[in-house]
Amino acid sequence: MRWTCQNGLLNFSMVHKMSIRLPANMLVFIRQVVAELAGPGCTVRLFGSRLHDVAKGGDVDLLLELPSMPPNPAGLAAQVSGRISRAMQGRKVDVLVVAPGLMRLPIHEVALSEGVLL
Repeated sequence: MRWTCQNGLLNFSMVHKMSIRLPANMLVFIRQVVAELAGPGCTVRLFGSRLHDVAKGGDVDLLLELPSMPPNPAGLAAQVSGRISRAMQGRKVDVLVVAPGLMRLPIHEVALSEGVLL
């Protein structure tokens, strides 16, 4: 995998070239918010329309992967979503949480397989 930065947007290439349609500084901010609220052991993946060059606008879809069950998974998702949404002038931010003991739905599997680790 190779990362490059053009016009403030991060691009990476593996088999196919794909762009992350978010500014590099927002990706750093997202990682900081997740680390602060979920802890340093949490990883975050971006998935959905923000990974497609041809898409316009769109919400931000994030998947948090935690090594253990958080005390309040829904509250954590709401806090992360709210903090990032405010930084993006109210843009909709959807946050999914995966942790041992939490039920997994098909959307979690899509996010895990297609999402890009930030």
